[in-house]
Amino acid sequence: MGPIGIFDSGYGGLTVFREIVKKLPQYDYVYLGDNARVPYGTRSFETVYAYTKECVESLFSMGCHLVVLACNTASAKALRTIQQKDLPHCPDLRKVLGVIRPTTEVIGLHTSTRHVGILATPGTVKSASYPIEIRKFFPDITVFQQACPMWVPLVENNELDSEGAAYFVEADIKRLLHQSPDIDTVILACTHYPLLLPLIRRFMPPSIQILPQGGLVADSLADYLKRHAEVEMLCTKNGRTHFFTTDNAADFEERAGRFYGQAVKASELKMQF
Repeated sequence: MGPIGIFDSGYGGLTVFREIVKKLPQYDYVYLGDNARVPYGTRSFETVYAYTKECVESLFSMGCHLVVLACNTASAKALRTIQQKDLPHCPDLRKVLGVIRPTTEVIGLHTSTRHVGILATPGTVKSASYPIEIRKFFPDITVFQQACPMWVPLVENNELDSEGAAYFVEADIKRLLHQSPDIDTVILACTHYPLLLPLIRRFMPPSIQILPQGGLVADSLADYLKRHAEVEMLCTKNGRTHFFTTDNAADFEERAGRFYGQAVKASELKMQF
């Protein structure tokens, strides 16, 4: 038995993690940010898989039987390979989940026009993970994607309400909506983007629904644990959270609070890179 592992390449997954803890506060959690090797978005599928696998194995070694990849890039580029290639060889029950399926499997409940927009990093857009997954569940939905290469750097540098941030957010939203006047729902397909919500709402027509991933992933995880008692019984319940980073712990703590919504104490996880 052990905690639920939450993995991200850096800080963004904390926006998902905070919603999971809010929804399921009774469980123990370990969060691991691979800040030493961020960003993942510009790296190859092979590299992202190798990095993600190393971090997942570290969480397994801490006693986690269930790990959530709270990272769109890792979910797009590594999850399927880990599930199909690596987990079958684990000596005991191990499960790894991502953030793309919990978002795509419910999108049909949120759109009337069946035209859905995706705002994401260039890597996630290039992977086509969202159009592919949405098509599996809702073949009648048309998906329009817009890469937002400047949004993550803006969030990382805490430029959430600067003139530069407003310029790039407005420009990318215009590019997305120009693709179809019938878009009625937009998915924020990057865990950094909730920090830009005030700006996004300023430039997004009020008739369009904006869907951050955190709440959707938390609801999906709660449902998963209800349906998989064999996994749920392996998750300890003391309401404890621990944070780890592969980089400097003090630097992590300085930024992490903005994403998690409160101050955190972190430890550095030594890894052989």
